Amino acid sequence: MIKEKELKNGIKVITQNVPSVQSVAIGVWIGVGSRYEHRKVSGISHFLEHLLFKGTKKRSGERLKQLIEGVGGSFNGFTSEEATCYLVKILDKYSTLGLDVLSDMVASPKLAKDDIEKERSVIFEEIKMYKDLPNRYVQELFGELLWPGQPLGRNIAGEMETVSSISQKDLFPFHKDYYRGENIVVSICGNLRKGRIENEIEDYFSLLPAGKKRKFSPILKKEKGRLKVLYKKTEQVHICLGGKAFSYFSEDRFPLSLLSVILGGNMSSRLFREVREKRGLAYEIHSGGEEFYDTGAFTISAGTSPKLAYDLIKVIIEEIGKIREKAVHGNELKRAKEFLVGQLILHLEDSETQMLFLGGSKLRKGKIEKPSEIIKKIKKVEKDEIRKVAKELFTNKNLYLALIGPLRNRDKVESLLRYD
Repeated sequence: MIKEKELKNGIKVITQNVPSVQSVAIGVWIGVGSRYEHRKVSGISHFLEHLLFKGTKKRSGERLKQLIEGVGGSFNGFTSEEATCYLVKILDKYSTLGLDVLSDMVASPKLAKDDIEKERSVIFEEIKMYKDLPNRYVQELFGELLWPGQPLGRNIAGEMETVSSISQKDLFPFHKDYYRGENIVVSICGNLRKGRIENEIEDYFSLLPAGKKRKFSPILKKEKGRLKVLYKKTEQVHICLGGKAFSYFSEDRFPLSLLSVILGGNMSSRLFREVREKRGLAYEIHSGGEEFYDTGAFTISAGTSPKLAYDLIKVIIEEIGKIREKAVHGNELKRAKEFLVGQLILHLEDSETQMLFLGGSKLRKGKIEKPSEIIKKIKKVEKDEIRKVAKELFTNKNLYLALIGPLRNRDKVESLLRYD
């Protein structure tokens, strides 16, 4: 059973008791991420997330880790475009310790100057690491194409020059502005020991100040081209092809999810069969999407040898054109629905993934979207809805391509970017 509660300072609390497990997963969600940032401090949300693990006013970073890991727990955090999350998964008998450590980190980070300088160096290495991974970096270039000059199109970790300039004078006010009241959701799933943990939450999180939920700037309609080619001497050419799509409030995301499965969501998909099985053009090809408050993206990503890259792009665009012009088969849609529903159910078997699902839903949408409701909406999707979504998204105007690899013929690539 899922319970919701609001503390006096505005923090939202979501709990789900799962008595069949011996663990508890606790997540503290903050309504801030890279799209909330000004250009000159790009990466500050991610920087702050790193620093919260370096220690609090009463505990060192080493002590925080020892407390959780010393009883067999796991300890992590992540930053996305619209959220920051700190999470602990721990045996249920140590759930009070998990609440204590997370609330201490979020409410009273030390943010010492020495720690800032050390972690700045760590983040530099993280940025360089991902830029050395073309299959990852091409996703970043794709975001720059879709949302040029906007926070949503920037690297979540920031850039070397912006991370270089972030100081203690930036971090303390940023923490004060966002780590407060209505901007926080605490989600907990697992064996809640007959509700005892629910009574402890207020003791630990009531010390955080009250405060309103903060807003980010809306997406602007900007265009700086639909093709980005980064020449690099790699063994493979890595591509990310797609366009702008729907927000997580749009009902069209359900037919789009099924469309994604049919196109490239698994080994039964059209792209996997056509690109890998029939033609041997790539080892791996995948389609997927991202959803944000006011927009979204649909992407197809793959890697192949330079001599096969043009053929790969051509085949992908041909397959997208087919699904736009002709309705999917009934059995194909049935399999896609069963796959999507099955994956959702399997994904939510773990207490940590349940916590992430509930907390993320509450923070982003302001409400809990129950798995049963999602499954019902997936099952209701008709063939005509999928084709409607495909015709709306798959247009020449909404076709973008980011590419990394040793290709010099940009004109040839650009000539392929048409559905008709």
